[in-house]
Amino acid sequence: MNGFEADSLTRVVALDAIVREDKGRIAMEESVGASAEQPQSVETKIKDLTPQSKRVDVAAKCLEVSEAKEIPGKFGNARKVAEATVADETGAIILSLWDDQIGAVAKDDVIDIKNGYVSLVRGHMRLNVGKYGQLAKSDKPMDNTSTAVNMSDKEYEQERRRYGGGGGRRGGYSGGRDRDFGSRDRGYGGDDDRPKYMNKGRRRF
Repeated sequence: MNGFEADSLTRVVALDAIVREDKGRIAMEESVGASAEQPQSVETKIKDLTPQSKRVDVAAKCLEVSEAKEIPGKFGNARKVAEATVADETGAIILSLWDDQIGAVAKDDVIDIKNGYVSLVRGHMRLNVGKYGQLAKSDKPMDNTSTAVNMSDKEYEQERRRYGGGGGRRGGYSGGRDRDFGSRDRGYGGDDDRPKYMNKGRRRF
């Protein structure tokens, strides 16, 4: 092998090393980006829930469940909701059960909520399980529940909705940008009943 051939072979090997290094770097960046786009839910105690809580995993015991009531919508698409008081060893909160979720939870059931979130109803916190969350019964016993602190008792000032603005809508039963079941502090049955095609903004002709 002459000097020219040796030099060419060295360049090919070096170029191949650079290509493999770049592929590895790109693969690593894509992996990091994918995990950032889909953050994992976090195990959370009831006392640590806030109006901004989302993607939370909560284990709790059902203490009582209210009768389901029908919430009329503006466009005739009425829904049903029931409220369950659930608690762990740190406190209690009201869990909203919508439509098919009603009847899935009974008194004394221990439940696991995966990827839940908190909304405000008339300024009071409600724990929710949206369509991207899971609600399941657990076989683990939970005897040391506490109702000394009910997180749904405290009233928060609700941010009024901004109409005509941008911003994506999050999935789940609430459908609202601020995940508030009520509209302007009126409670259940607000703008969440608006059909999807009307949530894309209004055209001016």
